[in-house]
Amino acid sequence: QVQLVESGGGLVQAGGSLRLSCAASGPPSSNYVMGWFRQAPGKEREFIAAVTRSGGSTYYADSVKGRFTVSRDNARNTVSLQMNSLKPEDTGVYYCACAADSSSYVTIAHTTTRGYGYWGQGTQVTVSS
Repeated sequence: QVQLVESGGGLVQAGGSLRLSCAASGPPSSNYVMGWFRQAPGKEREFIAAVTRSGGSTYYADSVKGRFTVSRDNARNTVSLQMNSLKPEDTGVYYCACAADSSSYVTIAHTTTRGYGYWGQGTQVTVSS
């Protein structure tokens, strides 16, 4: 069973940057699309970004496009989310997720929580004004 552990969250001032990392349990996770989601208090979990198993294709939510960058290192079974120009509305718990299928492409399913079968525990990101 795949296990995911996020790290790198913290408190940052608006306009600042943070880099989140997600460590996977083993090589099988390298075969799947990986995604990042976030959840603010009182709101549903929302899609942030996804990356293919090759790392060659990425997809971003409009709210973070141009500010966030997702990447992966399959040799180390890690996926990262570089967050720049952070805004207070970026505040929330950020989750790493592994897709439920072995698709080589990011599909509409990967922009929803239903497209993922494994989740980390989350890491808190707080952006002050």
